[in-house]
Amino acid sequence: MKPRFSNQRTIALTMVEVLVVIVVLITVLALLLPALAARKRATQRISCVSNLKQIGLAYRIWEGDHNDKYPMQVSVTNGGAMEIIGDSNAYLLWQTISNQLSSPKILWCPADTNTFPATSFSTGFSDANISYFLNLDADEGYPQMIINGDDNLLVDGKPVRPGILNLWTNQIIVWTKDRHHDVGNIGLADGSVQGLTTEGLQQALQQTGVATNRLAIP
Repeated sequence: MKPRFSNQRTIALTMVEVLVVIVVLITVLALLLPALAARKRATQRISCVSNLKQIGLAYRIWEGDHNDKYPMQVSVTNGGAMEIIGDSNAYLLWQTISNQLSSPKILWCPADTNTFPATSFSTGFSDANISYFLNLDADEGYPQMIINGDDNLLVDGKPVRPGILNLWTNQIIVWTKDRHHDVGNIGLADGSVQGLTTEGLQQALQQTGVATNRLAIP
């Protein structure tokens, strides 16, 4: 029996064609990656806004049960945090409203690469699980006063450090670029959340009506 030979030749890509395919794929990826990165940032910021809204609601529930006062205005013996506001461990302040928060993960911003979410308010919970500052001078009587916000801040050109920051309204304060790209989120005493540029943040601080704000930085 004679062997059969096909008249069809094997078709292979030439080197030039392979290079063209690679160039096309690289071009497509170059166009898609910025869009995907922008979408990721938008999703992270939405999550951050949601976190701050839940935190604001938790504080309003807490102060509603404590004669319209926030934890930093109530003694420790009555469930508040008045005596510990001078400590450098900001997480102790957040623990006072842990019963009003559904999860410690709310205290972590997905865009914050310097911290990580906690699984419990007790075991292992620390400042390393928190992405937000808390304004110790916030007052329920001033609805537009800042109560908390993203803690990625530069004050007079220097990164904020853990502890109590006495922030004067004439100081230069800006958001760093490592979280929401020159924009940050703040929560107000009325429970609302605002996304602000650096200029907007400066104006919001001036509108509080006080010369200084004491921020607990985790």
